Amino acid sequence: MANTATHTAAPQESKKVSIAIIAGMFFILGFVTWINGALIPFMKAINELTDQQSYLVASASYISFVVMALPASAILKKIGYCKGMSLGLFIMGLGALVFIPAAEARTYSYFLIGIFIQGAGMTLLQTAVNPYITILGPIKSAAKRIAIMGISNKVAGALGSLIFGALLLSGIEATQEKIKTVEAAEKSLLLDQMADSVVWPYLVMALCLFIFAFLIRKAPLPDLEANESDTPGAATSKKSVLQYPHLLFGVLALFVYVGVEVIAGDSIISYGLALGFPAEQSKFFTSYTLLAMVCSYGLGIFLIPKYIEQRNALIASAVLGIILSFLIINTTGLTSVLFVAALGIANAMVWPAIWPLALDNLGKHTKTGSALLVMGISGGALIPPLYGRLVDTNKEDLIEEGVTAAEVAGEAANSGYIILIPCYLIILFFAIWGCRIKSWSKT
Repeated sequence: MANTATHTAAPQESKKVSIAIIAGMFFILGFVTWINGALIPFMKAINELTDQQSYLVASASYISFVVMALPASAILKKIGYCKGMSLGLFIMGLGALVFIPAAEARTYSYFLIGIFIQGAGMTLLQTAVNPYITILGPIKSAAKRIAIMGISNKVAGALGSLIFGALLLSGIEATQEKIKTVEAAEKSLLLDQMADSVVWPYLVMALCLFIFAFLIRKAPLPDLEANESDTPGAATSKKSVLQYPHLLFGVLALFVYVGVEVIAGDSIISYGLALGFPAEQSKFFTSYTLLAMVCSYGLGIFLIPKYIEQRNALIASAVLGIILSFLIINTTGLTSVLFVAALGIANAMVWPAIWPLALDNLGKHTKTGSALLVMGISGGALIPPLYGRLVDTNKEDLIEEGVTAAEVAGEAANSGYIILIPCYLIILFFAIWGCRIKSWSKT
């Protein structure tokens, strides 16, 4: 391990190159993650699924973060961050290749296996790149670096959604209408032709991922390791990562954060439709949230750490999230929709701030701590369905109260946003107190 260095030893002149390379990794993560939005209706169509079955596309990806995070940490301990990134990209490429036989067989379970394999590669990549960018420079400016990564991630997500939406969903409504009028044999042929449209995009994706996996092995990335501790003896005195309360509170904060981010981005279109906005207008609402996040990332890059500490940025974000949640619930129409989109402002700096605050002073436990934080991404699979459950319950209550059918959907969706408030309160707790509790006892 002669080439292993602490983050303070990374040559200053190579940091910009390293940041650009890691931004590329975040671009890939964003691109692959956001295409699920196009995959869900595509899978529903070609495999004739119910809505509930089609959302297993998202579940298969989220499950991989829970199942594979700790194994990913063990792998990184053996091979290091750089080789781990390369392996993660290679595994993602293998998952993309599974889509080819899955399309030929038009078998949903095969597609889910491919998505899970891609998710496993993404888990390894996430577990590597987030702590790597955190320790690439001073810990106090880590949120600034992660904000740059966030811009790359969200821009890629928008591109991925647009490109795969055009490739997979073009003409899907006309084909579905035609399927209703033809015989079984012709119907099967049409569905097979639709399924084949996934082959070339995923073949190209696999080739690109394999090329990137090779290039990252040759990239001029310093083989960083976290410092054992900023305080001599502190990190080495703890044998288990569970002995760091600030990390565990960080995992909880990240868990609820991913949940509110998914709600802000994924529910806003449905909310607009429930309020009576036409689909032609509602389909752009998610882009409002995304635009708010990208602008806030840019603001964070400018302000942190020169004008504001990342901890204070997290406090401000949580307080703003609470205020916006109350405003959403107490307004209606386009005003309420815009307050949902404005959650992008509150959410943008939460992820960049939680990572360095939670990983601070972990030393040799940094990779395991990173794995636990990655497992927190599963909040995106659990909290949004709770929002949906609240909406369904609210609908039943409003119907019993005699509210007209035209008003039920909008009012139920509006009041369901109350779930955001306890989530932001947990983030606020971490920002004010949780991130400062370095030990379960004072001794």
